[in-house]
Amino acid sequence: MANLTLFSQIISKLDTNSFSPVVRKKQTDKHQKDYDNWSHLVSMLFCQFQKEQSVRDISNGLR
Repeated sequence: MANLTLFSQIISKLDTNSFSPVVRKKQTDKHQKDYDNWSHLVSMLFCQFQKEQSVRDISNGLR
């Protein structure tokens, strides 16, 4: 059985089909290397929900 957290349930409610056209229209991925906009959004939401203070805390929490 999958371990669904509250955070994963919230993320699953976000619509990627409406997110992608906005990214293309605003060209926010123009200089992107390997970290896409969706991953950035998820990590920033995680940071806000968990009230994390450092990048290491975010990285460990997302693992």
